Amino acid sequence: MTIEVGDPARSSDGHSLDWMVGGVEGGVCTRTRYGLLRWDDIVRSRFPRSNFTRLTAAPVLWWRLWRSGYLRAFRREAWQFSTVILVVHLLYAVLVGASLALAAAIVSATFVGDGPMLLDLVLIALAAYGNLGLLTRITKGRPFYIAHLVDDAAFTHEHASGGDADMRERLDAWALRIQAAEAEASEVVVVGHSSSSFLALEALDRVLARDPLFGRRGTPVTLVTLGSVIPWIALDPRAQAVRGALARVAEADAIGWLDLRAPWDWLSIHLRNPLEASNLDAPDPGRPAACSVGIADLIDPRTVAMRRWNFFRMHFQLLMSSRDPYAFDYVALIAGAAPVYRAVHALRDSTHPQHPMAAK
Repeated sequence: MTIEVGDPARSSDGHSLDWMVGGVEGGVCTRTRYGLLRWDDIVRSRFPRSNFTRLTAAPVLWWRLWRSGYLRAFRREAWQFSTVILVVHLLYAVLVGASLALAAAIVSATFVGDGPMLLDLVLIALAAYGNLGLLTRITKGRPFYIAHLVDDAAFTHEHASGGDADMRERLDAWALRIQAAEAEASEVVVVGHSSSSFLALEALDRVLARDPLFGRRGTPVTLVTLGSVIPWIALDPRAQAVRGALARVAEADAIGWLDLRAPWDWLSIHLRNPLEASNLDAPDPGRPAACSVGIADLIDPRTVAMRRWNFFRMHFQLLMSSRDPYAFDYVALIAGAAPVYRAVHALRDSTHPQHPMAAK
């Protein structure tokens, strides 16, 4: 297919970046208005947090999650992803330990180490905090993005607890954009990748709360989740609002739901239906319509061998074009001639799930 991407334009409120995509596939011309919800400013205001905040907040969070049984349930549903989250926190603890050891060595090797023990402990703590700040600043958490993922976990559970007013306001505004699109487009597709998988659900739930007939007036509406991490937040006992949104969107049968799963992606949760994985009943066995995407369909084996352990790079592979024109291809899904809702119907009606591209 041939595509032409227009120049991006920032919305007046700064909350979105929008551009037009013109496509030609099989002699059929399409025009897609692509709107990207921006919340990088919200991330930037919270990432990176200070080491003091991490050191005081992370143990409290992990204690709460352990006592609630969350960690056991999370491990059961996403052993790969939970391993990544656990390992980065352990690596952060290693950085803390190394900073303490270096500080103790410095203090003991200088004349100040001959002072009172209380003074030595204070000096070690201050030096260790400085060492930790220096280590995180120099490495920026690479190669595992330690500080970023520690902060990301904190942000996710803060959002689960309903303590994130900025994100709630952003989703309220985005819901209005989605609602308005129904009157302007021949099809509305709401896409959520990674953490945006549960944010997309919440935005649609806001639309349905304002307009219960949304999606029933003739304009097809489809939710597409890919690289989803919905159970990561929904299993948190405090995530009552998120679970409510998940259940209500699942019940809204006028809105199609396509869940694209990548078993090779360590940063997604893909073992089973996200509703069941979140301890919710699925209203329909075919909801969401699920499709497992093979990595060999997207990139060649030699490239897979080079990128397999680059978890972030692999995590974003679903948002890129594939090497197989008959397999899943994000660009073709969004800008192709066939509507997305038709792919969902084909998957639901098929006894042998296939790739959305083939279904179209």
